[in-house]
Amino acid sequence: MASSASLIPARVRRLAAYVPGEQPTIPGLVKLNTNENPYPPSLRVRAAVRAATDDRLRLYPNPTAAKLRERLARWHRCAPENLLVGNGSDELLALATRAFVEPVGCGGNAGASERRATAQATIQFFTPSYSLYPVLAAIHGARAHPVALRPDFSLPPLVALRREKSWEFDAALSFITTPNAPSGRGYATAALKALCAAQRGVVVLDEAYVDFAEENALRLALEQPRVLVMRTFSKAYSLCFQRVGYCLGPVPLIAALEKVKDSYNVNGLGQVAALATLDDLEYYRANFRRVRATRAWLSLELDRLGFEVFPSQTNFLLVRPPRFSAREWLEALRARKLLVRWFSAPEVSAYLRITVGTDAEARALVRAARAVLGSAKG
Repeated sequence: MASSASLIPARVRRLAAYVPGEQPTIPGLVKLNTNENPYPPSLRVRAAVRAATDDRLRLYPNPTAAKLRERLARWHRCAPENLLVGNGSDELLALATRAFVEPVGCGGNAGASERRATAQATIQFFTPSYSLYPVLAAIHGARAHPVALRPDFSLPPLVALRREKSWEFDAALSFITTPNAPSGRGYATAALKALCAAQRGVVVLDEAYVDFAEENALRLALEQPRVLVMRTFSKAYSLCFQRVGYCLGPVPLIAALEKVKDSYNVNGLGQVAALATLDDLEYYRANFRRVRATRAWLSLELDRLGFEVFPSQTNFLLVRPPRFSAREWLEALRARKLLVRWFSAPEVSAYLRITVGTDAEARALVRAARAVLGSAKG
């Protein structure tokens, strides 16, 4: 009799799944590892969610999140048809993969050359970046094409990408996280515009952290025919628990995403919470300012302790710790009830990623870092 494992395709058996940040169970642990907003949703949002826990729970939610799309369209000065709401931006990234990329070996359009067929099966992204991108390619059976960022994690200039022939301008789908994760570095809209204009496939600008940045590239999704911008209510708007994201772009691309989405992909309470969030934006803008101020203070304090701190336009910092390895620092901070993020990938294994928490959490981190360094001296 065949084993259960033999029923699983080799592609899935080989798959290295995405590894989310640890969800700790230790009481009293300061959680600075998953870039959650340290401040809660507004009172208005919480009241709206509580009020919605009534007889509606037995009903399906609106399948297109119509009210939320209309509200987002007014905010971004576009048509509802330019928008799609998803179960977090992760679902939208998966839908883009499903809609715009052919699995390897499926042939693509009839009569396509071998080179064109390869391009139709290619998902491209800079690295280091969001580690979900290669997982999406592997799940879909697509070809992943990572392209290295510069040593300081900045974006290679377009002229260098052309000269080095590292970037594939005919790739079916290109993901660009802006500002980037895990580095936190922001990218100039002018540079992104030039890169998007040169691309022949679809470009997704993943702006999960953009509310903490100095600029955004949203207008490119309404100006260029191949550009989609994706955003989330998780990071800046304190709704990780509800999983609501949205995508803005040209009507034909949005329509393609609609064709491949699940029927009721966004839960009703999430839609209610997101709508209430958009009615209370001043509360969140004040939180953005608080996070940016804490980020600046924490960057300065860690720099004084000997950490190499990369410039950040997000709600986290990427740092190279002094004296001993990042993995050792991870364990030393954890022993002091502070949880940060360490990645084993070679290009970032020397660094820690630290979420910007409240002022009190930032001070606790700095005190713990001083204690770790003091222990090392002893």
